[in-house]
Amino acid sequence: MKRSLFIHGPISVAFISAQIRKHQLKTNTGAYQIFLGQVKADQTKENMTGIHYTAYEEMALERMAQIRQALFEKYPVRCLHVYHSLGMVKPGDCSLFIFVSAAQSGTAVDACQELLQMVKKELPVWGKEIIEKAGFQWNIALMKRVKPTSGSI
Repeated sequence: MKRSLFIHGPISVAFISAQIRKHQLKTNTGAYQIFLGQVKADQTKENMTGIHYTAYEEMALERMAQIRQALFEKYPVRCLHVYHSLGMVKPGDCSLFIFVSAAQSGTAVDACQELLQMVKKELPVWGKEIIEKAGFQWNIALMKRVKPTSGSI
């Protein structure tokens, strides 16, 4: 099943809170692991005003479904959610929200860490750093993401 992945603009605290609140009454869950990726004001660049994220959305949704399936098969997790920003996100705002729940804390931590690494390496999402005077430059770390091969995890 393809789930929503992208949010236009920054991911708000209200959205994050609402997603967590939805799981509050699940009594078979003993642990939640959350990762929040925040755009930082890079001190080595002249006035970076934010990152503009773009993606190959259809491919990203397909790949995310494969990643979710693989992690559900590997770990006894209850849920895996990933939300990534598209468009402009300013320093201090959240651009990536990962939420994992499981019966045990070790499982939630391990699955979340693996999910984060897979999202960073395998999803076709790119960030263009917007520089006040220079215009922009591509974020090299985000450009190193490889195109996923069909059927591989």
